[in-house]
Amino acid sequence: MSGGVTMQDQLDIRLLRLPAVEARTGLTKDSIYLGVRRGEFPKPVRVGKRRVAWRSDELERWIQERPRA
Repeated sequence: MSGGVTMQDQLDIRLLRLPAVEARTGLTKDSIYLGVRRGEFPKPVRVGKRRVAWRSDELERWIQERPRA
């Protein structure tokens, strides 16, 4: 495995809105935005004038980096 991003990987990337991020991580809105401000959680991308979303690949990477209980 080369470790690079393949075309298929790029096609699998989704933009996830806040409810999906909350469901995927188990975190609340406040915890997510606090983590973003502290640099401890992926930053959202702007998808509209008043809308943001998170890249699924960055979110999955963040989840994989969490220590196991």
